[in-house]
Amino acid sequence: MVDLELSNEYNFTKEDVIELLLSDGKELFELADKVRARYVGDGIHLRGLIEFSNICKRNCAYCGIQSSNKLAQRYRLNEDEILELAKKGVDFGYKTIVLQSGEDDYFSKDVMCRIIERIKELDVALTLSIGERSYEDYKAFKDCGADRYLLRIETTDSKLYKKLHPNMSFENRMECLYNLKELGYETGTGCLVGLPEQTVESLADDILFFKKLDADMVGIGPFIPHPETPLAGELNPDNFWMSLKVMAVTRLMLKDVNIPATTAMETINPNGRVLALTSGANVVMPNITLGECKRKYEIYPNKSGTEKDAEDYVASLVEKINSIGRFVSSNKGFRSPLK
Repeated sequence: MVDLELSNEYNFTKEDVIELLLSDGKELFELADKVRARYVGDGIHLRGLIEFSNICKRNCAYCGIQSSNKLAQRYRLNEDEILELAKKGVDFGYKTIVLQSGEDDYFSKDVMCRIIERIKELDVALTLSIGERSYEDYKAFKDCGADRYLLRIETTDSKLYKKLHPNMSFENRMECLYNLKELGYETGTGCLVGLPEQTVESLADDILFFKKLDADMVGIGPFIPHPETPLAGELNPDNFWMSLKVMAVTRLMLKDVNIPATTAMETINPNGRVLALTSGANVVMPNITLGECKRKYEIYPNKSGTEKDAEDYVASLVEKINSIGRFVSSNKGFRSPLK
């Protein structure tokens, strides 16, 4: 049996991780919450998410904004619209702005650098989630002030990765992640849980990869199939609980890492975000994208929160946070030991 004492270093082997992922999770979730409290405290970091373009040149099999989806209603915000949303996020009190989009070539290095510089004038941390770019682009964004970059590996099973990502390279994805670390970004990655043909062994490999990379952020979410993708109808009812276990083991192994309670968890389970926050998560990313665009950024269907405006949504979120004895952090939430 795996030793789950709080004083343990949690240097789990792959066999240990598999055993934990196959457990009922109760003890695992409780311990992950204790480790979270010890290493990052009770503050929850709210990070304002701006989904600024759903135009994407990629054709990932699981994603609703894939290039082959002819029913997707495409949009692209301009620089001023992005800045106005960032200002709105600052007004809400968010200390981090997250810019996320499909891989839209309109947003060249020069365009992104202008946007980054304008947002950094608002005195916030800035996270980018805009896909695979060149080393030179990543360096330029960092030089302009970007603090964090989120690039989910989705799966470390290279064969499955290649099957789900036509005309993309698993090796390039890995290289991008290590380039981001080298450049000094707080580097985020993560995985989808419940993909067709995914195994518990490959999920264990995902967690061990997060540890090897020394990821600063890890986003883990249940796979929710989109009806206009090749994986329509592939929903596994166990996705939510397995996602929670992957997240909890990640907390034990990386201790002070930032882990979001993802929107996908709340989409698949009405109490999903609270369950995540009491099982190791310490970050929430409220969506501040305008209502119509928020609805069109449909990477999976029925996304939680799209029916509410940003102000009402954050109010309900703060109420949930307070109900579990936690509070909204007042700092920018960089990864560091609790001081």
